[in-house]
Amino acid sequence: MLLGGHQSIKNMLILFHNVYHLKRPNSIHKSIQFVTTSAEVVFKTQTVSYFQDDGDLLTQLKDQDASVIATDKYKDRVSMAENSSLLIAAATLKDEKTFTCMVVAGADISEYPVKLLIHKAPTGVEITTLATELEIGKPTQLGQCSTSDANPAASITWFKNKKPLVADGKGTSNVKVDEVTGLTTTSSTLQYSAEKGDTKALFTCGALNTLSSPVSFTVTYPTERISLHVISKGPLMEGDNVTLKCKADGNPPPTSFNFHILGKVVKVENSDSYTVTNVTRESTGEYKCSIIDNAKMEDSKNITINYLNISLSPSGKIIKSFGEGLALTLQTHASGELKDNGKLDSSPKFDKLTYSDSGKYEVVVTMGALIKKASFELVVEGVPVIRRVAKRRGEDGQHKVLTCEAEGSPKPTVAWNVNGTSADESPYVNGKITHKLTIVPTVNLTVVCTVSNELGQDTRTINVSTLFEEVRMDKQDSSDEGDTTKLVVGVIVGLLLATVAVGLAYWLYVKKSKQGSWKTGEKEEGSTEESKKLEEKIEEKLEENSQKVEV
Repeated sequence: MLLGGHQSIKNMLILFHNVYHLKRPNSIHKSIQFVTTSAEVVFKTQTVSYFQDDGDLLTQLKDQDASVIATDKYKDRVSMAENSSLLIAAATLKDEKTFTCMVVAGADISEYPVKLLIHKAPTGVEITTLATELEIGKPTQLGQCSTSDANPAASITWFKNKKPLVADGKGTSNVKVDEVTGLTTTSSTLQYSAEKGDTKALFTCGALNTLSSPVSFTVTYPTERISLHVISKGPLMEGDNVTLKCKADGNPPPTSFNFHILGKVVKVENSDSYTVTNVTRESTGEYKCSIIDNAKMEDSKNITINYLNISLSPSGKIIKSFGEGLALTLQTHASGELKDNGKLDSSPKFDKLTYSDSGKYEVVVTMGALIKKASFELVVEGVPVIRRVAKRRGEDGQHKVLTCEAEGSPKPTVAWNVNGTSADESPYVNGKITHKLTIVPTVNLTVVCTVSNELGQDTRTINVSTLFEEVRMDKQDSSDEGDTTKLVVGVIVGLLLATVAVGLAYWLYVKKSKQGSWKTGEKEEGSTEESKKLEEKIEEKLEENSQKVEV
């Protein structure tokens, strides 16, 4: 209280707040300081004392040190700061009481009581007694959230996905005080009506910025809708296995279903799937699934089984004779549009077979991802035929090379009627083969080439002259054809020279006769007749030579 005449002291002195809070997170055994703001000016002429309900603590006279008066638990725990503030060391909950500061100034005595509160944060928060599951729309107690060793008692808040839940008044809260420590334990329960979206929700509770570990709950709700799924990596083809899967949106989902397979009901227990094996084109149609205890809750799917069949005639290994014809037929039966493989515009036509037509043929028919193939092997056979026999002189001029070209199938065997060296056979391609033989003929020969297989044979001859005769003829002419040409030219030149000689001799004879004698009419007539006869002989000779030249 204030004594009269000293109202200014009250205005100048603020010893402490009405309530002093000490907040320590882990321990309450800390020092407490009661702070004054302007007491130093007053205390220069005053006496300051502190006491509590159980007795005096300490006092400080003017210009003297503070004296501890307490003899109990505060004896070694209290002191006074330079600004006359009260210090209490190692605070405990038992220090939660009223402390009073008394100031004596002359005849005036002023007292200022302060109630001290000791705060301690809880040691932890946890959720226990969890609900096994939550049912949509049904209020269920989630669990019990507890926090201990707090002062004052902690206030608990529940959170869903880190957002506080608004209390609906249906939860409970309980506070217990420890008789030894005086600290409190607070517990809280929450009644909650779950929603379908709470299946993945995380719930926590907290007090004084301390949160529990998050927990989740199984949320149950009935099935409202089912869906049928066809498990397949692509379009369904004949021969595939088709897996049907029925999904329900309930939690927990149903474990047994009815599958309707083309009008036939198949009951499946403890599974949501059913597999139809080795489907065919007849498997195309509507498929359904439903819940066993509610046939009206169902879903359906139309399933199409794709198919592709091809038939090639003839097929396998086909043996035909050279020159024959071959007709091919390809039939297709498919559930969709076929695609051209892009290799042949149409099936190959064999009006007149040749050996080069032999080989393996394959047709590829595509419909989407479905591919079918058919093939045949064509073998063209025939009696071997020699197409050409030839000879030529070797590059060194010391031998001759004979060539025999033939066609036939199966592969013909080539034989010569003479021995030779360096026999060479070309690869057998498209029914053709070429055989070469090197010989050194010492006499003129008639060489025979024979080709044969199991179907027959063919022969061809060629005349080969000796190398010595050709060498002699080469000295006269450069080749056989050159010799013939030079012979004709020589004959023509010889005949021309003979004609010129005869004409020149006749001219000299006439001239000599005229210069050596006189001529009478008779002699002249005789000479004239002789001249005519000679001229006729010369003309006959020239005409004969001319005919020889033309020959």
